[in-house]
Amino acid sequence: MRQTIGISEMHVSNVADDILITYSLGSCIGLTLYDPVMRIGGMIHCMLPHSQTDKLKSEQNPCMFVDTGVTALLRSLFDRGAVRKNLIAKIAGGSNLLDDREIFKIGERNHTMVRKILWKNDILIRAEDVGGSHPRTMSLQIADGKTFIRAGGADREL
Repeated sequence: MRQTIGISEMHVSNVADDILITYSLGSCIGLTLYDPVMRIGGMIHCMLPHSQTDKLKSEQNPCMFVDTGVTALLRSLFDRGAVRKNLIAKIAGGSNLLDDREIFKIGERNHTMVRKILWKNDILIRAEDVGGSHPRTMSLQIADGKTFIRAGGADREL
């Protein structure tokens, strides 16, 4: 079953038929984490790097922010039996769509924050498709852990 992850949302599944998908990753970051031994995976679509920019919003929706959202995704995976050393991380997004003069660099800051949190948790990034000036769609197949990116009308495995 296709599970759509919206902006500032996450989903974790161990149902083999599930495909997690998120659309329109611009400056936002999409992260998939998959444990091939336990066959459990999760996806998050984060909008902003730091929860300190708005404490109230981060309490209401931690998935809006990379720092609190990725932590929540990890906690959810571990609560369901995923093992840290097994996790395969893949990242997409971090584009520079609406910031042509590179003033805010939201995409770059999102990418830096997700890398930092994964590094602090001893999780290596297996693959990524980040930066540039185009949106992406990202999907994760729970049955086999394959992650796909659609950008510019073409699909490819990440």
